[in-house]
Amino acid sequence: MTFEPNGVRGLLFDVDGTLSDTDDQMTARFQRLLRPIGRWLPGGDGLSSARWLVMSLETPGNFTLMLLDRMGLDGPLSRLLHRMARRSGEWKPKHFLAIPGVVEMIPRLAEGYPLAVVSARGEKSTLAFLEQFDLRRHFRVVVTAQTCRYTKPFPDPVLHAAQALGVGVENCVMIGDTTVDMHAGKSAGAQTIGVLCGFGRRGELERAGADLILETTAGVEAVFAG
Repeated sequence: MTFEPNGVRGLLFDVDGTLSDTDDQMTARFQRLLRPIGRWLPGGDGLSSARWLVMSLETPGNFTLMLLDRMGLDGPLSRLLHRMARRSGEWKPKHFLAIPGVVEMIPRLAEGYPLAVVSARGEKSTLAFLEQFDLRRHFRVVVTAQTCRYTKPFPDPVLHAAQALGVGVENCVMIGDTTVDMHAGKSAGAQTIGVLCGFGRRGELERAGADLILETTAGVEAVFAG
């Protein structure tokens, strides 16, 4: 992995697992249910598997694409299943949780970089999250599952965001927590940062081509400090 922060002129953020701590309470409930078999699950405590269960319930299209990627069965099937991702995520919870440190970080990053959201969630729930934390005004562009013909892991939404920001895609970085985000960024020609506070694991993010991996999204600020 080789990351070149000096060339970055635009930051593109995924939402679920990257900005939004997606259903932390539901994840905790699943983890408790999995506790009897937790030591046999990835991570040894059931947390990773619990997050996968939450993702499968909330964003089935995106989850399916991730699963196909893990099985090596993406490619042609993605063209059939991307519609699921476009239609998923329209359910709007009453209250969102943010990844710790993100709400404070975004306004500071926006002072130095144009920011965009690139999400496979639906428009309503994406905007609801941003509005709850008064973050919408800091993002010049918001790309959702309905914006482009194809959503992540295809490059279309990343290319759209870069063009709308007026920044060359090679000068953008796609920041996300899943292989779907990494594939979308790399196939578009952007750099990629994987974060471990969401659904993805280090090994799979590395295999998907992440140029840099951080423990949490809040660590992005330090990468571009100064």
